[in-house]
Amino acid sequence: MADGGNDATPRRRRPPPGRISPQALADARGGALEGLDWLGRQPESKASLLYRAMRLLARAILQGAFRFRIETSGQEHLPRGGYLIVGAAHRGWMDPFVVLHAIPVQPRAWFLGSGPSTFTSRWRESFIRRLGGLLPVWRGGIGVDVHVASARAVVANGGVFAQMPEGTVSGPPGRIGPFRNGWALIALRVLAPIVPLAMAGTEELYIGKRMASRVLPATSVADLLGPEWDGVIPAEGTREELELAKRLSAALAARLGPVVEELHPATVDPPDHARRLRKRLTWLFLRAGRLDRE
Repeated sequence: MADGGNDATPRRRRPPPGRISPQALADARGGALEGLDWLGRQPESKASLLYRAMRLLARAILQGAFRFRIETSGQEHLPRGGYLIVGAAHRGWMDPFVVLHAIPVQPRAWFLGSGPSTFTSRWRESFIRRLGGLLPVWRGGIGVDVHVASARAVVANGGVFAQMPEGTVSGPPGRIGPFRNGWALIALRVLAPIVPLAMAGTEELYIGKRMASRVLPATSVADLLGPEWDGVIPAEGTREELELAKRLSAALAARLGPVVEELHPATVDPPDHARRLRKRLTWLFLRAGRLDRE
């Protein structure tokens, strides 16, 4: 009699669920406020006691319990405050912490970040509003103007406005993906110093994972666009403004891309290296869905 176990066919693994669209999530909560409208106050640049305490707690967990190791350099290029920091490659939930690791505790950084990815519960949303540091965006929302206002407020108060222009954690490890143009529109309208930040190693996380960042010299819209730019900023909302934003994105990508590729090899462990809790840590603060690493 044949062994019934030999006839068993292996179960096919069910693919992860597709991501729910941010607009659908916003509609489900009766609409979504963005930026300063959501925050309900001016974004402070001074580090509060709560913020300092939470930053120390995060460091204890990330670098103590998880033993993450982040090598950073280039801090001599940081302005004293009132600037935009633009980071890539954006590959996971650890990226904001990599940014914070690269800059001082004060002036505070305020991230233009995803509401759908961050607000996974009401209590979490309430806590983040009190703590500060996030100015949410809901894609398919009300346009770039509200985020320009957020950036202007942060810069005017001497803070740091942080953006990740890829706009998604999907993308190839060790290389930057296509930049969206929202960050560049903000830069064109705010005209603050721009600090590029190269990041690598966050595409997968496990106990003892190595990551890296490098602060590049501060630049400006005029420096990135080069001498061929006539110095004229087009009217807001025009096709000409969008075309200039695309040029600005291409110029910044050209500066960040090679540095990301240079940093990445030092963050990669050999194939036989133990990757304890890899799945759990990689997805710890990411909404379930598919990630394209091609």
